[in-house]
Amino acid sequence: MIQHSTLKKLFAAFAFFATAAICAASDAASVYPPPPEAYAPQSGLWETLVSRVKAEPFNLYATAIFALAVIHTLCHGFFTKLSRELRQKHDKNLSEASSETPSTVYLPAEICHLLGEVEVIFALWLIPLFAGFFAVFGWSGLGDYIDNLAFVQRKYTEPLFVVVIMCMAATRPIIQLASDIISMFAKLGRESAKAWWLSILLIGPLLGSFITEPAAITICAVLLSEKFFPHKPSKKFSYATLGLLFAAISAGGTLTHFAAPPVLMVAGVWEWDTPFMFANFGWKAILAIGVSVFAIYAVFKGELANMKPPDCHNTQSEGRVPAWIVSVHVLFLAFTVFSLHHPALFVFAFLLFMAFVEATRYKQYPFKIKTPFLVGVFLAALVTHGSLQGWWIEPALKSFSGLGAFVGAIGLSAFNDNAAITYLCTLVPEFDNSMKYMVVAGAVAGGGLTVIANAPNPAGMAILKKYFGKNVSPIKLFIGALFPTIVISAFFFFLP
Repeated sequence: MIQHSTLKKLFAAFAFFATAAICAASDAASVYPPPPEAYAPQSGLWETLVSRVKAEPFNLYATAIFALAVIHTLCHGFFTKLSRELRQKHDKNLSEASSETPSTVYLPAEICHLLGEVEVIFALWLIPLFAGFFAVFGWSGLGDYIDNLAFVQRKYTEPLFVVVIMCMAATRPIIQLASDIISMFAKLGRESAKAWWLSILLIGPLLGSFITEPAAITICAVLLSEKFFPHKPSKKFSYATLGLLFAAISAGGTLTHFAAPPVLMVAGVWEWDTPFMFANFGWKAILAIGVSVFAIYAVFKGELANMKPPDCHNTQSEGRVPAWIVSVHVLFLAFTVFSLHHPALFVFAFLLFMAFVEATRYKQYPFKIKTPFLVGVFLAALVTHGSLQGWWIEPALKSFSGLGAFVGAIGLSAFNDNAAITYLCTLVPEFDNSMKYMVVAGAVAGGGLTVIANAPNPAGMAILKKYFGKNVSPIKLFIGALFPTIVISAFFFFLP
């Protein structure tokens, strides 16, 4: 455990660094972040980065805040554990001091619990980011930056879309429909736990190419929570399944041009359509997902064989949802996907959808907005931080070629949303078709390594994290996703 003296030293060092960076940026340009062409060209990567920091010192501050947010995310379990210990100590002291029931609210424990919530960590680190932004560029500069993201670049459209699509995908009619599709394959194995596990992870990710990745991961996670995790699989199998799900979802959305966030960012600019995506990515993704799933199945087939057929909460036991209700839900889902780039339209449709759900509540699950909302906050905060990292990501990607671009995109995706990586590539005019393919392939392949690597991952994490004890280990998740990531990378890189 980190000693308090060490924490104080780290905080003091950061405070000094932050103050120096803000003071040095006092004469910075009023428009931030400046476009890549605003910087003077340099010969090498290091010279470019140094030059850009000198030209705009706030770059260093923004990246330091982002790095601290990433480190905080990887260490969130420390705060969760500290919250639990503080709560236990507080309750013990109260019970010893009096016979009264311990208070349900203890502020230090609640603050530590908040610091341990993965979905809100990046949003919390917006506080020092915005404070520094305000100190250097003023209120108008901060407002211009947020307005540019919201109304010009439309970066907040995707988080808003994820919230809406998660709410729709988690409804009983949609889950019933997806379950019916996947169960057609599960019936080949007599709907055993093995058959459900294989069907969910083979078919579910591919559905993401048609109903979008956020919807697919939501449905897969819900079905896994009903058909697989109630059997209490081992920790190794649980993390292998979670890592496989994240990696497969990232690759499974590449059969079309409108479903995977990293593809969405480039499809319009580079004129990639669905035939192009399937010819260059889709069929490789299908093979890679199949190989990954069956390889992991071979490792854990003994454990799967000992699981009894699922006997848990499902739509069958409550009676079937009428076909007309399912059809209306599908129409709402299809319209939301179709109007992806027009948030006013799909938000209006969502309001009508909620009214319809309320009118047919006798055939619906209770409508829950908390989990989708937290995921939306996570993605919006990640976009806000990530959009300030172009000063170093853009020249880093530009300095790569071939294999370097592919591996670099995988590595960068693990610590930044892969959609942000591909978006920044659209700002590099020197990219030829080969480089474009390598960067997108790398970003897709690396989308399962961490919870922040791919936009839909937090949605799956929010649904399944209760099966991993007190918290999900980032290291174990990385290990669980490593094998399918290697397989997907190999198929994307070596196949023509």
